[in-house]
Amino acid sequence: MLTDSKKLAMEIAKIIDDKKGQDICVLNIEHISSFADYFIIASGTSTRQVKAIADEIEDKLIEKGIFPDHKEGYDTGTWILLDYLSVVVHVFVEEERHFYNLERVWKDAINENIDKA
Repeated sequence: MLTDSKKLAMEIAKIIDDKKGQDICVLNIEHISSFADYFIIASGTSTRQVKAIADEIEDKLIEKGIFPDHKEGYDTGTWILLDYLSVVVHVFVEEERHFYNLERVWKDAINENIDKA
């Protein structure tokens, strides 16, 4: 079971990349947030792809005994949030991501490099 926040964040980023998620951003927010250590922000090209990415994250982590504490936005599929407590995942369609611009809101976060190996 993955328990380290950074390992979990990187595992989720890899799952998103494997499902062809776009513009994956792993933000270390532990020094500026009391509710999570990492935000992962990614885009899909359609609501169908956004839902597929969210489904794959859930399925792969459930296999490891990790369940989301909270999930929002699945019905519309334009912005799905998966809350794994220390890691919060945001998967958007591009228009929604541009509108909410979480990267700007969390501009003081540390952008982690994603190992694509």
